[in-house]
Amino acid sequence: MVRLILLSLSFLTCLSVARSQESNQVLFENVRVFDGKSMLLSEPMNVLVSNNIIREISRSPITIDANTIRINGSGKTLMPGLIDVHVHLTFGALTMQEMMSPDFSESQLMQKVGSSAERMLLRGFTSVRDVGGPIFPLKAAIDAGKVKGPRVWPSGAVVSQTAGHGDFRTPAEKSRRFFGTPSRAETYGATFIADGRDEVLTAVRENLRFGASQIKLMAGGGTSSAYDPVDVTQYTLDEMKAAVEAAEDWGTYVTVHAYTPRAVRRAIEAGVKCVEHGQLLDEPTLQLMAQKRVWLSLQNLVEDTPDMDSLRRVKRKPVIEGQSKVWPMAKRLKVKLAWGTDFLFEPELNEQQNAYILRLQKWFTNAEILKMVTHDNAQLLQLSGLRSPYPGKLGVVEKGAMADLLLVDGNPLQDLKLIASPADKFVVIMKNGVIVKNILGK
Repeated sequence: MVRLILLSLSFLTCLSVARSQESNQVLFENVRVFDGKSMLLSEPMNVLVSNNIIREISRSPITIDANTIRINGSGKTLMPGLIDVHVHLTFGALTMQEMMSPDFSESQLMQKVGSSAERMLLRGFTSVRDVGGPIFPLKAAIDAGKVKGPRVWPSGAVVSQTAGHGDFRTPAEKSRRFFGTPSRAETYGATFIADGRDEVLTAVRENLRFGASQIKLMAGGGTSSAYDPVDVTQYTLDEMKAAVEAAEDWGTYVTVHAYTPRAVRRAIEAGVKCVEHGQLLDEPTLQLMAQKRVWLSLQNLVEDTPDMDSLRRVKRKPVIEGQSKVWPMAKRLKVKLAWGTDFLFEPELNEQQNAYILRLQKWFTNAEILKMVTHDNAQLLQLSGLRSPYPGKLGVVEKGAMADLLLVDGNPLQDLKLIASPADKFVVIMKNGVIVKNILGK
């Protein structure tokens, strides 16, 4: 039942989504601009958006026509939309119990996933990188305007070895390779269990065929999977090189799930361009990443949740302890850093997405944090090259950039807590030149 929905767009006709207010031109007047890179706000400026592009930024009045929507910023802050580079839009909207329940209906599933994507956009996240799961139908629906949600850079199904972090089989499910039946997770589009160079090549090419902008490979153990200890290294060098070669032939890159120095060093040798997590890395490995210009897409994970499985809690312990060491060390060594949340099967955490940004204040200034979650994260998105689904410049407020914008009631460079109150403090949200929220005047 679920598989048919995830592989088609038929569910979209069941969702009634109001179209956003559209206009060819929008003028933000009297706004102070955080451009995504500067340490200070600008003087009061006027910013003209035409179609989906920032056309003009000026201290002087800007000439407009009668159809232009005028927004008086009254000194509020205009900044780029927020970007989260480690989300799972489908599985982040659902609990494991819902996914496994035979009574969970198609309409319930799609309502949860679609409404979750819309709420993410209304929290100010105008772009995300989805790093694993059945995402292509939802992305197509968002791009077609049938569902509200952020721009999505999709990875598609994760690629995992047998007994790897993406091997989600139940004890009763046997190997497809020996018994011929795909597991439930493979059928859903959550994972490809691929062993050997040939299978890895096929799995990567399948994702690229469906429109993946980058490839997610499991290179080490994980905390949420049953079979693999966190310390294990996954995929041989040859298998990993196969994934990199297939991705590079399409002009894009491989990012890997990995925590340990051994797993990350093998990935770097294979030509991987980005590492997800890395909370157990040591200084020599981080130095190598800095030298090779490999991205570290890092999170600041919540310690525990009340309903967390006891085994997972034990597996996560060294990861949680390691993150307080890795963030400042990576900053000091000038590793290319990106930020994401990585919420999975705990939908209640999604509402804390903005608040998780504040956790970075232990190691970064407010300006550094805002730059990371806008400009820097956008740079990682553009690593997809020609496979990027949205050509254009994001993460900045400058002439010629794409118009993904937030109007914030206050100065987030001074008070970062404003970012954690999107319902009240994000008075205007614009994605691709279209106003999706405007509470000014209410």
